Amino acid sequence: MTKIKSFPMKPILFVVFALLFWALGAGSYHGLSAADRETYKGLKLFSEVIELVEKNYIDDVDAQKMIEDAIQGMVHGLDPHSSLLTPDEFKEMQIDTKGEFTGVGIHISMRDGLITVVSPIEGTPAYRAGVVSGDRIVKVDGRSVKDLREAVKLIRGPKGTEVVITIIRKTEPDPIDFEIVRDVIPIESVRAMELQPGYGYIRVTNFRENTTQDLQDALRVLDKEETPMKGLILDLRDNPGGLLSQAIDVSDLFLSDGNILSIRGRLNKNTREFKAHPDGHEKSYPMVILINGGSASASEIVAGALQDQHRALILGTNSFGKGSVQNLERLMEGYGLKLTVARYYTPSGRSIQAKGIKPDIVVTEDTVAPQATDQNDARRLKEKDLENHLDAEPNKKVKKKATDADEKKTDSESIDLKSGPATPEKLKADNQVMRALEILISHNLFTKS
Repeated sequence: MTKIKSFPMKPILFVVFALLFWALGAGSYHGLSAADRETYKGLKLFSEVIELVEKNYIDDVDAQKMIEDAIQGMVHGLDPHSSLLTPDEFKEMQIDTKGEFTGVGIHISMRDGLITVVSPIEGTPAYRAGVVSGDRIVKVDGRSVKDLREAVKLIRGPKGTEVVITIIRKTEPDPIDFEIVRDVIPIESVRAMELQPGYGYIRVTNFRENTTQDLQDALRVLDKEETPMKGLILDLRDNPGGLLSQAIDVSDLFLSDGNILSIRGRLNKNTREFKAHPDGHEKSYPMVILINGGSASASEIVAGALQDQHRALILGTNSFGKGSVQNLERLMEGYGLKLTVARYYTPSGRSIQAKGIKPDIVVTEDTVAPQATDQNDARRLKEKDLENHLDAEPNKKVKKKATDADEKKTDSESIDLKSGPATPEKLKADNQVMRALEILISHNLFTKS
């Protein structure tokens, strides 16, 4: 990450203007390139607008907020994944990639306009206090909350501190206050179990700093020397992605050679190829990867790599279609900039940007399982639906009018919406998991016959 010495944003802005005016006064304006002259004119216009609004607008204005909004509009106009992050948002994004955070231990989402507990994490303070799935959070420390991110910000806090969460529950006539002491909450990105003797199931919910290590640990439990694994289902449904490095490392676990992916940007530093390496513990068992419309970014990298290398069969529905790479830059005063710097390509050279990964076998989710139903998947917002999304090839960008769905999507970008840990009972009712298991068993029967 780029480190920049901290100065207040607004003074820095006026320093830039002062330097530009100095250049003009010194007779340097005509020596600027045409592009630089246009940039100068735009900055001059921007400063004039700020000044006029501050002096003449009907109400008092927050100049700092206006500058933030202007920068946000500038980078959002590039593509839907580039954005300015406020100091709080920047910290939140860094927390999301770590293996733990401090809080009470609940997954929450917006349902029917209310902040709803999807599930408490087993063994955490919220779980011990008696918070249950379906509880609606209406207050945090006596303060009414209606925004998902605001609720997350208020609920998280230093270990050992207390927070009061007020919920309403269908079975109770009055609101209930839970006084909960915050603790360190481990973030579980890998869940594993054996479906049948020799057949493993691993769900990866996102790609964080510890995902590859957690996946290796899960594989060691499932694939023992005395009872080797006959087949593996890798569930990447509703996995929104995460760290590029982890997607590469996870792919490398199942590949011994060949390309994993390549990224191509406008600058040479953002153009690279990533290859698989043998690790001495080659995995020969057949694999099925599950994807759906919520499988995006890093999860699409893994699915695309293993599909192109003929290492895994892809089952489910078309994935989200985010085939771009973002860098996170640290700015002054704790701000951050998430900026799209490259497109990525699968080993065969295809870009899945705004297209997604197409499954080898299309199987919809026609039962209410741990993930969304097939009806929800059909309504799910995809990359191609986002305003200003990039096309699969450079120098193309599609304009699209923003919809209500675009605005609502932010509710699910950083919050775990999974309905709690998968259980054997839930998975037996999961149409896609059972179909994948049938394929693995059939493969072994035919290869042995």
